Amino acid sequence: MWRSLASNALTLFIVVLLAVAGLIAWGQHTYKGPGPLAQAICVRVDKGANISTLSRELEKQGAIQYGVVFRLGAEYSGKASQLKFGSYLVKPAASMEEIVAALTKGGQSTCGTEVNYRIGVTDQEMVLRTLDPATGDFKDEAKFDPASPAPAAYAEAEKLPDLRYRVTLAEGATSWQVVEALKLADFMSGKVTKLPDEGSLAPGSYDVSAAEPRSQLLDEMQARQAALLSELWAGRAEGLPYKTPNDALIMASLIEKETGVGSERAKVASVFLNRLAQGIRLQTDPAVIYGITKGQGQLGHSLRESELRADTPYNTYANAGMPPGPICNPGKAAIEAALHPDSTKYLYFVADGTGGHAFAVTLAEHNKNVAKWRAIQAQDQKGKLPGIGEGTGTAGN
Repeated sequence: MWRSLASNALTLFIVVLLAVAGLIAWGQHTYKGPGPLAQAICVRVDKGANISTLSRELEKQGAIQYGVVFRLGAEYSGKASQLKFGSYLVKPAASMEEIVAALTKGGQSTCGTEVNYRIGVTDQEMVLRTLDPATGDFKDEAKFDPASPAPAAYAEAEKLPDLRYRVTLAEGATSWQVVEALKLADFMSGKVTKLPDEGSLAPGSYDVSAAEPRSQLLDEMQARQAALLSELWAGRAEGLPYKTPNDALIMASLIEKETGVGSERAKVASVFLNRLAQGIRLQTDPAVIYGITKGQGQLGHSLRESELRADTPYNTYANAGMPPGPICNPGKAAIEAALHPDSTKYLYFVADGTGGHAFAVTLAEHNKNVAKWRAIQAQDQKGKLPGIGEGTGTAGN
């Protein structure tokens, strides 16, 4: 009798074990296999959302069949608590594993209707656009200057429950320009009581929530720039003259304002470092302009001789060495160039009329390049080309 009971219990245990193993295998296959979604959809993750609420929404939209499997898979992979705020595109037949990865990866939102507030060096622009999940293409609905009345499409979009906002900061804007631009962002809240240090804001794209405090976004920009600078400083080339990371940030800001051509950044860095090594003044116009404007708007004209003699700490024609601080908020590429300059003998550069610059080792070569540039300017009867002193790269005289 006891032998029979033991045999039956063992059989039952094996059956249960096989059933559990089969259930686990089925769950893994269901979690990693193709999902039921027939057409792409947008999934919004609200701030503070949890995996349970999200699983129910995904079931409702037909992206998954079994919410419990979705939740268990997310928990098992350690991603259940890593949901990132934003709106994300879920493609047809996406597996639960792929959906979890998309909703926890973070970064820029990839779906829905958004307002992208672009802050540039000379102006700012609101862009209202919508992604069509079926095609994966964004369609611009409206573009306008936030200082002007908003179009009707923007007012209608503000009523959408899933409208999201993004602020995109271009490389080279000054902290004053950023703060003034944020004042025009009607979807944000709060006052900015302190102007961020020049150079401390990281250019890039930032997802923000409606009514998010402006100071909170500025704090995020500063934190991102500080982390980036710390990371890049740790891997800097040997033999650089910088005593502190801020010295590298100053150099990066000069590079950022002197050229928008990616392939030239490290070369421009080499010119400035070569001049510093030889005790030659940097003679970089953007720094002189910053000393005059204090980063508050554009100069509006080519540098005058009197301005080149202006008594400011940023006048690199009158003062030796680098200016006392950054002259804008440089991006990652400019910082990398400052920390990994090219090895050249160049001491001079000037605009060449193509958007780039002509570099020279000797003053005689440089003077020839300057003559060519002035001839190009003279041929421009409509005055569309930038003049000397407007970021054309006039280092060296």
